[in-house]
Amino acid sequence: MSMPKGFKAKNGYATVGERGGLGYREIAELMTEGGFEMKHSAARNYFLQGMRKLAGPLVDLYGLSKEEVDRIALDPRFQESVADVIEEGIEL
Repeated sequence: MSMPKGFKAKNGYATVGERGGLGYREIAELMTEGGFEMKHSAARNYFLQGMRKLAGPLVDLYGLSKEEVDRIALDPRFQESVADVIEEGIEL
């Protein structure tokens, strides 16, 4: 999903440097080395697709509009929270 022209993220962009994770390019390179041809844009799209699937039930739970799914999934604070849950092994 490309950003609309003039798009400015309200809460910044997620980064992986301080958490020790991989960026989209590194993920794409690993996938390609493993026999699955992938570009960094595809890695980003797959990641955001997963974030949307996680944000969907929250939108339903809090009675938000369906348009909020993308806003939540793109929010780096939401992505950080998901990473924290995964790292700590908290059961949902």
